[in-house]
Amino acid sequence: MKDQIRTFVAVELSEDVRRRAADLIDVLRTASADVKWVEPHNLHLTLKFLDDVPLRQIPHVCDAVAQAAAKLQPFLLEVLGAGAFPNADRPRTIWLGAGQGQAEMELLHSALEDGLCELGFRKEHRRFQPHLTLGRVRRPGPTLRRLSDLLWQHKDFSAGTLEVAEVVVFSSRLERTGPVYEALARAALG
Repeated sequence: MKDQIRTFVAVELSEDVRRRAADLIDVLRTASADVKWVEPHNLHLTLKFLDDVPLRQIPHVCDAVAQAAAKLQPFLLEVLGAGAFPNADRPRTIWLGAGQGQAEMELLHSALEDGLCELGFRKEHRRFQPHLTLGRVRRPGPTLRRLSDLLWQHKDFSAGTLEVAEVVVFSSRLERTGPVYEALARAALG
């Protein structure tokens, strides 16, 4: 039996936001760029990727996440604006950003960072930018220009608003068909 679990903490999407994000993926696919698109059922807003976590530490991770989540009240988050890292002109990671609720997502991330740091997890050195990953460019090519154009055309795209009332600790198992996520624990805000 494996003694470690690949783990991350995230916010699940409402079905409406998930559907709209999937619709945007379908539009972006028309660029025919070499992108590994996220399957709609796997779309989520990552707060913290923990990598491989020893099984014995999982209960402590879940407790730290629950304590961090309890510090904030539920809030609304608008999933807004197509973009990319490092930028839309040189896309590597394609995403939807955040509008209303961005500051609350940043506070939630910060609370999680503080709690998980006490367990020995490193704090992220980059500034946290709430985003919903839609896909990752595998290889650059001439079709990236078309993808870049589509990102600029959808810079104000709204996938809607969802209530962030809980965070989820997920395991991630990598299979040939793609990642399989399983909820290990749920932590309510407030």
